Amino acid sequence: MIICAGEALIDMLPRRSADGESCFAPIPGGAVFNTAIALGRLDVPVGLATGISTDLMGQRLIEALETSHVDHTPAHRSDRPTTLAFVELSNGQASYAFYDEGTAGRMLSPDDLPADLGDAEALFIGGISLVSEPCASAYEALATREAGNRVLMIDPNIRPGFITDSDAYRARIDRLIGLADIVKLSDEDLRWLYGAEAPLDTLARQILDMGPKLFCLTEGADGVTGYTAAGAFRVAAEKAEVVDTVGAGDTFNAGLLAGLFRAGKLDKDGIAALDEAALRDAIGLGVRAAAVTVARAGANPPTASDLGL
Repeated sequence: MIICAGEALIDMLPRRSADGESCFAPIPGGAVFNTAIALGRLDVPVGLATGISTDLMGQRLIEALETSHVDHTPAHRSDRPTTLAFVELSNGQASYAFYDEGTAGRMLSPDDLPADLGDAEALFIGGISLVSEPCASAYEALATREAGNRVLMIDPNIRPGFITDSDAYRARIDRLIGLADIVKLSDEDLRWLYGAEAPLDTLARQILDMGPKLFCLTEGADGVTGYTAAGAFRVAAEKAEVVDTVGAGDTFNAGLLAGLFRAGKLDKDGIAALDEAALRDAIGLGVRAAAVTVARAGANPPTASDLGL
């Protein structure tokens, strides 16, 4: 099993009413939630550790998890409200406004997270849950506790407008990267964290020097580059008619993890010894899955059968 730990929220996605008026549709989402959903649809055993409200929107999250075969028993339920993320789209690219004060997700404490992850092969964390307190400290504590026991993957999925203390946030991401076996960053995230001017290849190798065994750099239509101690290679993006990019990176994460899980490589020894062929297959599955997601409105990842698995 893979445990995903991080935010579950409602994306308020822009739509047009039957009368042609602008409106928003409430769709279950959040970066970590989306990755868990995508893993469930790819027939990988997965659970979600997060804070979920008992309110109407929280129930929508629970129903979506159950529909995609995601175990939500690791989640902590409370009567606090659900986080809302209003999304604006420009040429298919998304920007966000978050409403997160006092929510079930944000107010999560270390005691609210599972005391035992059982025989889970991997822990995936990331998203805006690494920004706000107290949940950010709770997820970091979970990662610190579990990093020696199972594969740890991190994708910060950075939303600069949501970050109020960039120095503290960068320090947390540095610590987590130092614990992680696998790190994924977009080119924009990598530059925001470590430098706007340096070559991406130089910055990518700095990530490996911090401790991870595998770093994946995503560059949208330019594909994904995988970096290990043995070298680097690029996997081209698949052609797709882009509707919007919501959930694309989250789906890539799921495809990568699913590929490693299916190949029997999702353990610390397996990640450390990955050869290029196995890694190309896993990254390729992530790329294929993401191409389906960007061709659909909202974060709507493919199923295993959609990908011919």
